[in-house]
Amino acid sequence: MKFVDEATLELKAGDGGNGCVSFRREKRVPRGGPDGGDGGDGGDCTVKAESGLTTLLDLKMQRRYQAGRGEHGRGKNQFGKRGADCLIVVPVGTLVRSAESQEVLFDFTREGQTFVAARGGRGGHGNTHYATSTRQSPRTAQEGQKGEIKKILLELKLLADVGLLGLPNAGKSTLISVISKARPKIADYPFTTKIPHLGVVRIGEERSFVAADIPGLIEGAHDGKGMGVQFLKHIERTRVLLHLIDLTDPAQPDPCHSYQLLRGELAAYSPELLQKPELIVLTKMDLPEARSKRGAAEKKFLAEGKKVFFISAVKHEGLQSLLTQVGKLLWKEAP
Repeated sequence: MKFVDEATLELKAGDGGNGCVSFRREKRVPRGGPDGGDGGDGGDCTVKAESGLTTLLDLKMQRRYQAGRGEHGRGKNQFGKRGADCLIVVPVGTLVRSAESQEVLFDFTREGQTFVAARGGRGGHGNTHYATSTRQSPRTAQEGQKGEIKKILLELKLLADVGLLGLPNAGKSTLISVISKARPKIADYPFTTKIPHLGVVRIGEERSFVAADIPGLIEGAHDGKGMGVQFLKHIERTRVLLHLIDLTDPAQPDPCHSYQLLRGELAAYSPELLQKPELIVLTKMDLPEARSKRGAAEKKFLAEGKKVFFISAVKHEGLQSLLTQVGKLLWKEAP
């Protein structure tokens, strides 16, 4: 499935129905009074979050949505029927912005939340409302109000507790496939991950968290290079960041430089990301080349006051201690 995380929609809420001018025409009622009913309200354009969705692709295909107009009022005090609402379903984690001002109108953080993005117009009053003691036969009715016309921007930011970050081919996809049931594409070349993948990671029998495998970052990602800011935004909602560093990467022989490069991209995109709890994870320790560099890498990070974790996702080595520490950060337990 193609991953789409932005969509611009044009919404037209339903117009209200017109009120009716009518008088009673019953037998043996020679002077029947007004009996014009009110028009029905126009339908709303409502956005609702559902947990089973992971993309805005369907909304990208259909950009215009219109709710039904309210029926006009009729004689015998018959009110017009309300117009049909237009329901737009989005994934949990979607932001609704004004397309003009970019103001955040609503943030869907859980399933079942609804937001009325464009309200239908109110139905007009029939002439019954205008009858008074001095004006017993009013021939006035109110027109229905126009429904709102809105242009909104939907922006999907995945909801995950832990974000897996790293340069291309750092082992993020392998790790998430081992600690959860997520099945991202895994191959020995850069940018195998084209879209974020979510996986539920269980710690013990009662606790679990959601991890997100973010496509590989490169220098200049905040300016749109590589996968660019399209996926940096998904890190904003995470609570803990794991920096995965490949000790066998010939393009980045200094693991501390790789770590600082990742931190620099986060800072350039949003300085607030640097305030999140983080763990440094050195990967692929099943390879002889990585094991030979372990001591020097650990010494460098310790000199900067950084604790590191060494793992081999392929051989499931070092994962338990890593996940235990992640749990402590998520649930604020003592180290």
